[in-house]
Amino acid sequence: MVRISCNECACKLPLFFFLVSPTVFSPPFATDQNFCAGWGQYCSGVILFEETLYQKSKDGKAFVDMIKAEGVIPGIKVDKGVVPLPGTDGETVTQGLDGLGERCAKYYEAGARFAKWRAVLKINAATGCPSEVSLEQNAESLARYAAICQENGLVPIVEPEILMDGDHDINRAAYEAERVLSHVYRSLNRHNVLLEGTLLKPNMVCPGKDCPTQATPEEVAFYTVRTLSRTVPSAVPSINFLSGGQSEEEATVHLNAMNVESADMPPRPWQLSFSYGRALQQSTLKAWSGKAENVDAAKKEFLIRAKANSEAQVGKYAGSAAGGAAAQSSSYVKNYQY
Repeated sequence: MVRISCNECACKLPLFFFLVSPTVFSPPFATDQNFCAGWGQYCSGVILFEETLYQKSKDGKAFVDMIKAEGVIPGIKVDKGVVPLPGTDGETVTQGLDGLGERCAKYYEAGARFAKWRAVLKINAATGCPSEVSLEQNAESLARYAAICQENGLVPIVEPEILMDGDHDINRAAYEAERVLSHVYRSLNRHNVLLEGTLLKPNMVCPGKDCPTQATPEEVAFYTVRTLSRTVPSAVPSINFLSGGQSEEEATVHLNAMNVESADMPPRPWQLSFSYGRALQQSTLKAWSGKAENVDAAKKEFLIRAKANSEAQVGKYAGSAAGGAAAQSSSYVKNYQY
């Protein structure tokens, strides 16, 4: 069996990074002077949309070059969103495989060194979701994407997101997460994807948003790590969680709980870190509010939150970023799409 190789090993790639949209990235940091100096000590990579990958600052400098100057690695979101999956009850599959090889080659030339592809699944006992069809099709698209990325020198971030929608408890969430991840890694192996050259971006195992019994940080940490230990090979170097609609503080506290040394915690052979979008930017956006005079305040908020998650990644977060109302506010959106 021949394993597909890639030009950049995943161990050289981000252990903690964030997803940023064009509207978030360009206005607050539109010039060299306004760029958030020092963020590279907390975030080692940034996932850009295609539009942002090619944008320049008001000074005429490419965003990619500004990012690299901070010691941060640029990545790119390559999927084209989800479409309805025929024969299922409201389930979806991700599109974007057509022409992906050519696009990846162009993204690499533009400076990207890793990529992201999001599959979206949901839990609904009444309708039997996630169905076997959904599991198979989404795992297959993730594996094909990963193989194409590696052929073109990009390290693939594999993102099977199970939405928080629903009233299921944490046991059901863990069971379905095991099903999803088992399908994903079976497909990755079938497509000869080099696991050492991949990163996993899963959701944390949490009860559904409408479940009457919510879990403690310790419960979220235990069920999440147990699920991963049962399904994710130790060859995967890093698991970088999405926030999935949690508040900024919840996402940080839950990550911290997974990294605190505990005799009750299952084995953790991989790095456990973060890849947050909403849970890293909510306070920043609120502080900025689209006003030039608020740029410094926005940068301060971003550094506070980024530092908090960097500390959580090594189990050292002590609540230093919990004060603001925006940090406590839920970022949950039902059936979230982007």
